[in-house]
This record gives sequence, structure tokens and C-alpha cells, in this order.
Amino acid sequence: MTLPTRRIGPFTVSAIGLGCMNLSHGYEPFPAEEDAARLLNRALDLGVTFLDTAAIYGDGANERLIGKAVMHRRREFTLASKCGLGVHDGKRGLDGRPEAVVSTLDGALARLGTDHIDLYYLHRLDRNVPIEDSVGALVRAKEAGKIGAIGLSEMSAATIRRAHAVHPIAAIQTEYSPWVRNPEVAVLDACRELGIGFVAFSPVARGFLAGAVRDDRYSGSDIRAVMPRFLEPQLSRNLALFDRFRAVAQAAGCTPAQLAIGWVLARGENIVPIPGTRSIAHLEEDVAAAGIAIDPAALAAVDAIFTPGAVAGRRYPPAMQAQVDTELLPEELEDA
Repeated sequence: MTLPTRRIGPFTVSAIGLGCMNLSHGYEPFPAEEDAARLLNRALDLGVTFLDTAAIYGDGANERLIGKAVMHRRREFTLASKCGLGVHDGKRGLDGRPEAVVSTLDGALARLGTDHIDLYYLHRLDRNVPIEDSVGALVRAKEAGKIGAIGLSEMSAATIRRAHAVHPIAAIQTEYSPWVRNPEVAVLDACRELGIGFVAFSPVARGFLAGAVRDDRYSGSDIRAVMPRFLEPQLSRNLALFDRFRAVAQAAGCTPAQLAIGWVLARGENIVPIPGTRSIAHLEEDVAAAGIAIDPAALAAVDAIFTPGAVAGRRYPPAMQAQVDTELLPEELEDA
């Protein structure tokens, strides 16, 4: 199958990519390896040509999964992975030192079973290392042929500009959906100005805008179990917003997940959403959003629901927020 395409740096990719994290990280229970492999191959069959992973996902397990499952179809997709956020001495943390970038990249190449990753991101900003040093290591990796283009994840417009001065940045990856609007503060403008592609992770709000969350009884390993907006008393307020959102989707003739993805697609031609899922049925639903024309009135209705300050609770708890460089919204600054 063929999907509409968009440009991310030097790459032409399907307008909707696949975030592979869910298959190994963040949302248990994880599928069996054969089921995960089946989903990855189904994504390629559906015309998805952009797969996104990272070293931190399952502490390398996600990269190994992709290496086993789809590298025999390597010519069919653009491969993206990330460094800088990982497990160091048994603890999750940041390490943007050039030597750590090189070590993580070499490990990723081995896990993926390849000698080249198309798009390689610095996953988070290590505030103890100048961004110029981290990007410099990625430039040298590009010159060595190990990677094809450089990206940054969850970084501010100021950091993006500093990095771009060292070497052109191909893509910025940040969470973006109707209920996470932080990129609108400055990052989207910086991307448009500098000609950088934007990759939107969690476009269905970690399942919330697909109707997957109705209470806060999560497993202990579910990353939403510590995120304020997914917990009571904030969750009940947010579920009321979802009920309105679901009604808009029904009137528009699509599912809530498709409305969320369509909303992201409508925000700019340089934006590629990468929803993730453990379900082939949900994968097919998500990918089908590329062929649905969302009426502008429905998009306006979405914006009327998720007005500034409407969502209750912060995106991340303090410990996770400390690892994120992306700008806060005005209402988040007031709450700081």
C-alpha cells in the first residue's frame, strides 16, 4: 500500500510513521516477540515507511526487536533511533558526552544488525554537556557513515538554534497532540524558520485521546502511573474533555484516535505524527487517518475543547520534567 508522504530532512517518509516504543517499553504487558514482529511487518505492508526507536526502550530490547523483525525489509523504511537517555550503572539517566554518544550508537548498530541508521536523535539535553559537544559527536558519526542525519528530541528553540549552528538539524521530535501544546510556544516556529522537520510523538496522548484511559488503575510499570494528568483528581476533569472530543469525532465520521492524528497532520506539512500501539487493529485505525479529510469546523471544535489551561495536571512529574528542555506553557509557568 502507498500512503501520502512528507519530508523530514533529506527523507521522504509516510505522512504517519510508527513509534515502536510500546512494543518493549512504557506500557505493559508487552506483546510476545512474534506478535510484535507481526505488527511491525503489518505496518510496512500498510505503507508506513518511518520507524522510530531508541536505546532506552526496553534497555535495547526495542532495537533488537526491529533488528530481528524487519531488517530484511531495510529498503522499505527510514530508520530512526536515539541516544543520550539510557540506563547507566543500573539507573536511568542522561549522558550526552561525546564518548557516550559514540558508545550508544555503536551498541545500537549492533542491536539493529546494521551499519547505518538514517536519522539519529539526541534523546534529551544533558545540561552538564554543551549541546555543541553532543552534536559534534553526531557530526563525526555522520561523516563516518554511521548515521544519515541528525535530530534532537524534547529540546527548546534556543537549544535547537545552538545545535543548528554546529550542523543542520534534520528533525525535532517532541510530544504534540490536542492536549500537549508545548511546541507551539516556540519550537514549531523555529522548525519552520530553519527548515527542520517536526516529528510528533504521542499524537493520541498516550492512548487518552483514543479512549484507552477511563480510570487511574495502572500497572506499576505503566509510565502514566506517575503523570499528573492521568491521575485523580485531574483525570476526571480530563475525561470530561475527552467525552466532548469523542462527540466531535463521532460527528466528523472518524474515531477519536483518527481525529487526534488528523489534527496533528493539519498543523503543518512539515509535521509527521508517529503513534505507537501494541495492537494491529489500532495500527490499521491509526494509519487510516492519513486518508481522512477532517473538516476545518471539526478541527476548530477540538481547539475549543483544549483551550489554554483546560487540561488538568502537568505533562510530567518533577523528576521527568527535569530531563526535558522543551518550553513550558504559560499556565505551567504560573503553576511552577
